[in-house]
Amino acid sequence: MNDLTAPIEAQASAAPHRASGSSFYTAMRILPRPQREAMYEIYSFCRLVDDIADSLAPRAERRGQLAQWRARIEALFAGQPPSDLAGLARATRQFDLRKADFLAVIDGMEMDAAQDIRAPDWQTLDRYCDRVASAVGRLSVRVFGVSEIDGIALAHHLGRALQLTNILRDLDEDAGIGRLYLPREALREAGIDSDDPTTVLANPALPQVCDKVVSRARGHFQEADAIMARNPRRTVRAPRIMDEVYRAILEGMATRGWDPPRARVRVSGLRLLWIALQYAIF
Repeated sequence: MNDLTAPIEAQASAAPHRASGSSFYTAMRILPRPQREAMYEIYSFCRLVDDIADSLAPRAERRGQLAQWRARIEALFAGQPPSDLAGLARATRQFDLRKADFLAVIDGMEMDAAQDIRAPDWQTLDRYCDRVASAVGRLSVRVFGVSEIDGIALAHHLGRALQLTNILRDLDEDAGIGRLYLPREALREAGIDSDDPTTVLANPALPQVCDKVVSRARGHFQEADAIMARNPRRTVRAPRIMDEVYRAILEGMATRGWDPPRARVRVSGLRLLWIALQYAIF
């Protein structure tokens, strides 16, 4: 066990507790135990590799740790999972999870680890969203039991809707670490030539840019809703909760506006509980 592997394994062993307190945790609580436990394992994996990408460690170290995770996933699918990934291995077997989707998540984290993303073009942003969000969705829909074709489509649209909402919610937080995920084309159309996060967020034309991202996210939410509407309710209960929570955040931000100071939009615990109860009981 080398110096980098030790902390990775220690973190993975504690990972099932990491979802507690999140909207994701609330959504997954309504699932039957095998599905719930599988989703916590997936969530834990995603959180661990995301923490590496967002850490303050030198980039070479972050890339090295992500490479180790890639090797660990390869070992898992070769039938030799590290002992601390026993739960993830069990979920992978039970729900036929795909190696390509785990590796895609790591690919997305490597985009963040390699350099600070600043004003990517729409194509690059879409690829990023696919890796860090829709790939997670492709893992998740297999656990939920959504049919193959609709599951892939739901992961595509809901994953992008959630990630674009995250990007808008985290504008200031991301700028604080030198990142700017707003699309380059939208910035240029608004007359913003800079890709410096602080400069962009202070520009009076920022609302034009954010409104374009809101519009794109709404389109993905609408497509996701249409897919969920034609699938059995039991298979889409959890994604329905995530859809409603994040749509509320998106619309709350659109109502709040984009001028500073941008108060963080949250869904109250009471509203989150009510949303969850709708799908857990009715």
